[in-house]
Amino acid sequence: MNYVFGPVPSRRLGQSLGIDTIPMKTCNWNCVYCQLGRTVPLTNERMEYFPCEAILDEVEEALAKHMPGEIDWLTFVGSGEPTLHSGLGRLIRGVKEMSDLPVAVITNGALLYVPQVRVALLEADAVLPSLDAGSPQLYRQINRPHPQTTFERLVSSLILFRREYRGKLWIEVMLIEGLNDSDQALDDLADLLKRLQPDEIHINLPTRPPAETWVKPADESTLLKALVKFSDTARVVHPAEGSFDLGCCDTVLEAVLEIIARHPMRQDQLEKALAQWAPGQVEDILNELQAGGRAQVVERLGTRFWSADQSRYPDDAQSQATAPGKKAAYDS
Repeated sequence: MNYVFGPVPSRRLGQSLGIDTIPMKTCNWNCVYCQLGRTVPLTNERMEYFPCEAILDEVEEALAKHMPGEIDWLTFVGSGEPTLHSGLGRLIRGVKEMSDLPVAVITNGALLYVPQVRVALLEADAVLPSLDAGSPQLYRQINRPHPQTTFERLVSSLILFRREYRGKLWIEVMLIEGLNDSDQALDDLADLLKRLQPDEIHINLPTRPPAETWVKPADESTLLKALVKFSDTARVVHPAEGSFDLGCCDTVLEAVLEIIARHPMRQDQLEKALAQWAPGQVEDILNELQAGGRAQVVERLGTRFWSADQSRYPDDAQSQATAPGKKAAYDS
């Protein structure tokens, strides 16, 4: 499989079959918390990165391999920003024609100012845009966006999309210690969220390997403040603890590589999945992953994660140069 992975356990979408529309790592943001590492270079160009028919063929093949109840959502998510694929609307219509399963799109929302993007997303059952900052300064610090994707564009297009969209609009807010966890930052976010009136507000913490070593989750008191300030539709989304399907490829090794390229796995998660799908081969597969040059181990937040080898995670010295209060440039 080149474009489809999982199902994987999702914090909001149960067992989610991932549909990846773009190459690693194609994005117009370079978020400090991104689990796929840094975006180099940033791009805001929409194009048909992969053929629509090839993607739809793989979705059909994956659906045929699973019994009813094994997949909860079909989710466009993966190696960057899915709305950069110019055929996203066709892809959403295509998967809805072949299945009654609900379709979600996880997006940063930065391209909602493009009318074609908004039209494409109208057909999804749920759209999950990000909103991590209530001010232009924090937006630049946290999301490190492409120059064309300004804070003003993000906010105005989210408001416009809210008026047009009839599906579930679930706004994602990532709370980071020392950045958007102050009372002022939370108040600014709360004001924007009131204007947007999403169906739900999902408060997330950077529990997967953040790009920058200095990124840490906000503390418990901040979460409680956020819940009070945002609205009664806000909830804290805790890490998902479900089963990873490693039967989607010809070999378990290939299935692992397909998943960790889009969804880095903790060491214990990977060992548990391997024990289920390849009993007695856990150590051999881990050794092969590391020796094969297609996977890497990244240590963040005191935890070992397995990720794709092409993901770009800076070491601590490189990362500290980009910490809050530093103005050093980053290019790797």
